[in-house]
Amino acid sequence: MDKYYLNREEAILLIIDIQEKLVPAISQGQLVIKNTNVLIEAAKTMDIPIVVTEQYPKGLGPTVPEIQGNLEGIDKYDKLTFSACTQSVIDSLNKTGRKKVMVTGMETHICVFQTVRDLLKQGYQVFIAADGVSSRTEENKNNGLELMRNMGAVISNTETIVFDLLKQAGTAEFKILSKLIK
Repeated sequence: MDKYYLNREEAILLIIDIQEKLVPAISQGQLVIKNTNVLIEAAKTMDIPIVVTEQYPKGLGPTVPEIQGNLEGIDKYDKLTFSACTQSVIDSLNKTGRKKVMVTGMETHICVFQTVRDLLKQGYQVFIAADGVSSRTEENKNNGLELMRNMGAVISNTETIVFDLLKQAGTAEFKILSKLIK
């Protein structure tokens, strides 16, 4: 059952390729941005490390401004591979000593899928915010989610992830983060 428990001391947030020239083509791209920002705020509030990748930023542009504005001081890793598991990213993840990776990003059936496959192969436990990932079509998104579930990733959602990290109501963190969910 440990696979289904998400604790802040073990967690990392990985944001994959939410970039300016990609978002307009993505089904529910604005919802992905909104939910990624909720998870960024949760991570910052709970001192959870954040790792961000950009796929070929020269061609796809930088991370969208709506997210970029919340990432001050957070390193971004450029990549040409579809998997975000470049040596630099893996080194960054390993430095944290944490093994539970929460994932948002684009596209579900390509970069997110290949990254999750590589993370699982390397012994990480992966939690996908299903409302924080998408593809150009819903069919491709759903296929990517199904593949990742079959590989052993936990398919969840932003609200479940945030409340699992919080564990209880009535805290200062709960008051901050519950406002973002409403």
